[in-house]
Amino acid sequence: MAAPAAPGGGDPRTDSLLDRETARWLQWDQNPLTLESVKQLIAEGNKEELQKCFGARMEFGTAGLRAAMGAGIARMNDLTIIQTTQGFCRYLEKQFSDLKQRGVVISFDARAHPASGSSSRRFARLAATTFITQGIPVYLFSDITPTPFVPYTVLHLKLCAGIMITASHNPKQDNGYKVYWENGAQITQPHDKGIAQAIEENLEPWPQAWDDSLLNGSPLLHDPSASVSKDYYEDLKKYCFHRSVNRETKLKFVHTSVHGVGHSFVQSAFRAFDFVPPEAVPEQKDPDPEFPTVKYPNPEEGKGVLNLSFALADKIKAKVILANDPDADRLAVAEKQDSGEWRVFSGNELGALLGWWLFTCWREKNQGPSALKDTYMLSSTVSSKILRAIALKEGFHFEETLTGFKWMGNRAKQLIDQGKNVLFAFEEAIGYMCCPFVLDKDGVSAAVISAELASFLATKNLSLSQQLKAIYVEYGYHITKASYFICHDQGTIKKLFENLRNYDGKNNYPKTCGRFEISGIRDLTTGYDDGQPDKKAILPTSKSSQMITFTFANGCVATMRTSGTEPKIKYYAELCAPPGNSDPEQLKKELNELVTAIEEHFFQPQKYDLQAKAE
Repeated sequence: MAAPAAPGGGDPRTDSLLDRETARWLQWDQNPLTLESVKQLIAEGNKEELQKCFGARMEFGTAGLRAAMGAGIARMNDLTIIQTTQGFCRYLEKQFSDLKQRGVVISFDARAHPASGSSSRRFARLAATTFITQGIPVYLFSDITPTPFVPYTVLHLKLCAGIMITASHNPKQDNGYKVYWENGAQITQPHDKGIAQAIEENLEPWPQAWDDSLLNGSPLLHDPSASVSKDYYEDLKKYCFHRSVNRETKLKFVHTSVHGVGHSFVQSAFRAFDFVPPEAVPEQKDPDPEFPTVKYPNPEEGKGVLNLSFALADKIKAKVILANDPDADRLAVAEKQDSGEWRVFSGNELGALLGWWLFTCWREKNQGPSALKDTYMLSSTVSSKILRAIALKEGFHFEETLTGFKWMGNRAKQLIDQGKNVLFAFEEAIGYMCCPFVLDKDGVSAAVISAELASFLATKNLSLSQQLKAIYVEYGYHITKASYFICHDQGTIKKLFENLRNYDGKNNYPKTCGRFEISGIRDLTTGYDDGQPDKKAILPTSKSSQMITFTFANGCVATMRTSGTEPKIKYYAELCAPPGNSDPEQLKKELNELVTAIEEHFFQPQKYDLQAKAE
């Protein structure tokens, strides 16, 4: 059926594009709820809303897709999931001659959007249907799992690819489509471009695309839930170093899964380590796509998300809180201090603790100097350099990668394939890879390993906070501060960064920031690095995102970058002191002054109309 004429007069070119997209939608969409909502928008002549839904297709990037659920090509819904999976399927067929022997894995979180009939489970079934109609085996989990179970399954079953339907800790209306390659890591360029192009070439749903009843009884459909779960916990047990301590610990733990998928998986992980399972926050332990008790389901936002955890911990006298995000790939940890306050560790602080712990446990089993030369830790370029300081002193290797676990996962796999031993990788956004059998961040393994660390320290009468201080005294204080400004206008963001590249009007970067002298500049948008002999950056560069790192004469490093998934300009600043007993309060004061100068001189929030992070 033809779409009614585009409502209201406007730019004829935009109108005809809208016409084309809505006409195809009315022809192809078989979800009665989204179909009806589009018909209604057309009947009402609601041009503005139609433009939002159909103005531009979601862009498939290295992080896959992430958008609000609802009707239209700019949203996550049944039709766009079918289109995306058709493109991905055709791309995989080109890349793998044995796709029909090996197959793919698909899992999903607990998100749902009743108004559009959308849910992660439904999206996963439609994606599975797409592959099965092409004779490709699918390992579809029968129920919700943490995100790390998908990369684990790809490697464990030697599959060609994995898909996880999740929007992680985004607001409740969002969903996402995350893709893993055969190496068990998230995809990198140029796969994203290849997949995006294949999606454009396969927009019309294939004949059986909507018939998910084909899954029932299909010999190509496998449910890996039981066997993969069993094998994951068996592999996890290899990272349990103090079973007897865990059995006898008096330390109590509270766990929250923040209305997501983590509850039963963290309980099982604790049992695998011979712990009494942690006490779960009852209001948050079961999956609920409405996330009713929190404003944002993101433990990174700190204390607001943890209020119910604090209350339960105080009631049962638990000293440590473990909080996963809704798809359980991230972990936040809080500890009760002697003052009675709760301390929520930053991602960098927990990265320091876990890095120190995994090295200490590994070192006990591997004494010789030869083992050190093949041992590596990784972190992203905007994370704390504490692992670099530990590596320098202890003699193992440290590498930094670009921001995001796709880079660390892929680099870890390269190193492992060269016979190297990757002990740990982390990013400041509370993501930790403690066990290299998952080449991505994993909040389940990180939770139970953090519990073992806390229990072991308790036998020495030490808290996590005390151990963190000891790490800083031994390897040098690393004080960090990070925040962001919100900016919805891409043009403004570009202007702000171009201003930094042309600070004196003559194509020069700034030489000072307030009273602070700048000693080095690396620009990963343009590929410039004045610390290299040829002035060319070593890390990969990307013109599509903004990222500049300033090194200051006082030892501070600060990075400004745009976010790939949110309308934010972020900054990360760190002051690294040499080992020895520095005065952390003085360092904090110096860092705060520097950050204030960066906000004032480099961000210029008044000039660019930026909105500061709400505290």
